[in-house]
Amino acid sequence: MFKGRYSHTLDSKGRLSIPSKFREVLSEHQEDVLILTNFDSCLLGFTREEWRLLEEKIRGQSMFSTMLRKDMRAFVRYFFSGASECPLDRQGRILIPPTLREFAGLEKEVVLTGVANRIEIWSKERWGAFLSDSQENFEEIAAKLVDLEM
Repeated sequence: MFKGRYSHTLDSKGRLSIPSKFREVLSEHQEDVLILTNFDSCLLGFTREEWRLLEEKIRGQSMFSTMLRKDMRAFVRYFFSGASECPLDRQGRILIPPTLREFAGLEKEVVLTGVANRIEIWSKERWGAFLSDSQENFEEIAAKLVDLEM
């Protein structure tokens, strides 16, 4: 499982060094590729196995309900059309395609967060804005989570 928060920088070619703790997780699962896609205000990075599980869940939905619901069609198109396989090089870096960098506003400073089965890649500015907004609602959200069994 991915966890933690790390600040890194993109180089001039759009390469990003994956934190060593995240590379350890990838290595444990014999993975050398992250599948990145656009989501919310950041990029999501999945292992091939997690991506496969996600595809299965979506394919498991009724084709007719998926095709009939305009919002579901739009989400599936958006999410899957943005996906790109990004192999790790020998230095533990990935090359983020320009379209994904542009979508997420990635220029130089980025924040990588581990969120259980995925990695999120944020621009430093957008991450700061997200944290600020989230902290305002933290107690309210925490109260809703109390009902979850630990």
